[in-house]
Amino acid sequence: MTERRIKLLSSNIQAGSTTRAYSEYVTRSWSHVFPNGKRGNLDALAQTYAPFDVVGLQECDPGSLRSGFANQSDYLAEKAGFPFSSHQATRRISRFAGSGNALLSRLQPSKIEHFVLPSRIPGRGVLLAEFANEGLPWHIAVTHLSLSASARRVQIAYLAELLADRPRLVLMGDFNCDLLAPEMSRLFQFTSLAPPQISLPTFPSWAAKRPIDHILVGGMASSQYQTHIAAGSDHLAIALDLELPELNPAYSP
Repeated sequence: MTERRIKLLSSNIQAGSTTRAYSEYVTRSWSHVFPNGKRGNLDALAQTYAPFDVVGLQECDPGSLRSGFANQSDYLAEKAGFPFSSHQATRRISRFAGSGNALLSRLQPSKIEHFVLPSRIPGRGVLLAEFANEGLPWHIAVTHLSLSASARRVQIAYLAELLADRPRLVLMGDFNCDLLAPEMSRLFQFTSLAPPQISLPTFPSWAAKRPIDHILVGGMASSQYQTHIAAGSDHLAIALDLELPELNPAYSP
């Protein structure tokens, strides 16, 4: 490890629920309403996240009945020792459930912005963080895209426009599609982002077949692309090592 290399991870935490088979979406449906059993999963997630420098979360409950009215990203940040955290609440179902994106970081962001993604059913967003290394800005965006290809097409077009002028960029999250999906091409065409050299299946976690969780990087080097078990979530987490940008001595901002 060098001082310029940091460890990133993206994780859909399913609001701390446990799912080990498709049948449990029905037999454990109560877990989407009640907080029982989630604290143990969150503690296990915190242990998984502790070795990383920046963690992006999806399906993170900001405080409702199913989370015991606790903000799950705040709990994970404290438990794993992250000094900086930000949560973007994207969907709330009365007092029973909430969901959103979050960022846990050991590096201090210089700016955090929240954007709403276009969607027929409201509840999708992107959290955008700006960092600086030796005075050179770079960005991390965390998102969770819709299930339908038509909705993703509109959302990715929005992301491509939003992120087009960020030359050093990371986009991580649950895309609900693989890298070869036609709608993904717009990201690679109009932003600095490039697909990773390998595509790893992340869903379902108990027998992963579908590569739908990704970390995309533009303008920076990365390595060690791999998956991690994320407690009881139905998604595997995905991770990589990122080489931070280095200011060229000849460069004058």
